[in-house]
Amino acid sequence: MFVDVVDLRGFYGSGLGQVARRLLVRRLRGLWPDLSDMSVVGLGYAGPYLGIFREEAERTLAFMPAAQGVVNWPSDGPSAATLVGEANLPLGDGTVDRLLLVHCLEMSEQPRELLRECWRVLAPGGRLAVIVPNRRGLWARFEHTPFGHGRPFSRSQLVRLLRDALFTPNAWGEALWVPPFRGRFMIRSAAAWERVGTVIKAMPPGMLFVEATKQLYSAIPAKEARRSRVLVPSLAGEPVPSRRVQRMSVRNDARTG
Repeated sequence: MFVDVVDLRGFYGSGLGQVARRLLVRRLRGLWPDLSDMSVVGLGYAGPYLGIFREEAERTLAFMPAAQGVVNWPSDGPSAATLVGEANLPLGDGTVDRLLLVHCLEMSEQPRELLRECWRVLAPGGRLAVIVPNRRGLWARFEHTPFGHGRPFSRSQLVRLLRDALFTPNAWGEALWVPPFRGRFMIRSAAAWERVGTVIKAMPPGMLFVEATKQLYSAIPAKEARRSRVLVPSLAGEPVPSRRVQRMSVRNDARTG
């Protein structure tokens, strides 16, 4: 079950959320040091992480699932955010160079279909980056952060899921050894926790990163039925919560019925 966009925005506006974003962005930049002239799409709530690619990437888009809701992104300039079906992306086959999943895979009720849709839209040689809560870490145990919701993963579980969707994992990363407490001392000491965590292997990290490459030597079976793609762009500064999206969907069904 997806966390509502209002709660996600509130978390990243807090001190703990800003620390988590800074530490995760550092790891993400290590995976993707240069995305010049590439198309980049974030699926889930990826806005806080896409900003580092805006200046260099040819195109950067934020896709937010209907069950979550949508918020305007970026805060300055034309909006590049829209509402989508998580397993029905409004993109052509092989049109994306890099795809980032944040607050997405662990929330999805259909992770296999989600990853197969990611496979479809990625270009040959395209790469997928997934950030998920570590099932052994503390962040998956506290519900006052969005990482404490949904389904946490182990490395072996991620490998099986990715390979089933015809992805080959080729790089791993870890982050958030700092406990998810909101006290000032814990937030200020986050960098020290990260340094200690990389040395003491007995400390499980809160987040797992995996970068995977699209395999081309096997085919994805066609879907039995493909739902129509309805985009709800975020044009204003206020978020569109998932509850309002559901009401909009009911009204649209009534008109067409």
